[in-house]
Amino acid sequence: MMHSFMGGGLFCAIVGNILLVVSAATDYWMQYRLSGSFAHQGLWRYCMSGKCYMQTDSIAYWNATRAFMILSAMSCFAGIIAGILSFAHFSAFERFNRSFAAGIMFFVSTLFVLLAMAIYTGVTVNFLGKRFGDWRFSWSYILGWVALLMNFFAGIFYMCAYRMHECRRVAGPR
Repeated sequence: MMHSFMGGGLFCAIVGNILLVVSAATDYWMQYRLSGSFAHQGLWRYCMSGKCYMQTDSIAYWNATRAFMILSAMSCFAGIIAGILSFAHFSAFERFNRSFAAGIMFFVSTLFVLLAMAIYTGVTVNFLGKRFGDWRFSWSYILGWVALLMNFFAGIFYMCAYRMHECRRVAGPR
């Protein structure tokens, strides 16, 4: 049963990390109408009239959103490594439980992506949304929120696996 939780957590984490990378790398966080034509933007580029340009402005909310998305993907990747290693049982690390470490890393990743999405949402709704009358969030943005949920559930699964392991350890051999 413990391995089922870890397997489910690992699946959620891998899917969540893929979604994080795709979300951060693509240019469809926001779509809007500018001068009669449609435009869209991501964290790194904005596109108008079929041409894309790098976001060269060093604005604090862009940098914070980018940094938190990168930190989230990195901590999720570290959690995946710890999660894979938690399937191996080495007695040398008896005091260090890898499933607990993986769960913590997935919760840290969830916190980072939550901060990134909150910053982007707040600035977009309060500043950019008023600047562009006809705008909407797009699929890259939505993938970020789905990645948040996947990382959160990965953390839940690994914490359940840890609790099962601890209950077995305390109860002793049968």
